[in-house]
Amino acid sequence: MNDELVHAIGGKHLVEFVYKAGRTRIVEPHDYGIRRDVERLLGFQIVGESQSGASHGWKEFDVDQIRHLRVLDRRFAGTRADSAQHHRTWDTLFARVT
Repeated sequence: MNDELVHAIGGKHLVEFVYKAGRTRIVEPHDYGIRRDVERLLGFQIVGESQSGASHGWKEFDVDQIRHLRVLDRRFAGTRADSAQHHRTWDTLFARVT
């Protein structure tokens, strides 16, 4: 379990990290846990590049592919009240934004 992610979600802090192929992202972390035996983060990406080409939106990240994680001082409002928000069913849920 990554204590920095739990702290970021609890305090509604944005996180910045490098994911997979060296692309830096800034993300609102919403859910963090284990799904299908893989540690994952569900977040709303607000800045950065993506292999899919979508620079923002809901994304799920494999935590073992996250590098150079930083919890930022900047905060976000919390859960997004839009119809596209889709929290997952988790095998184990470590943290969820409220």
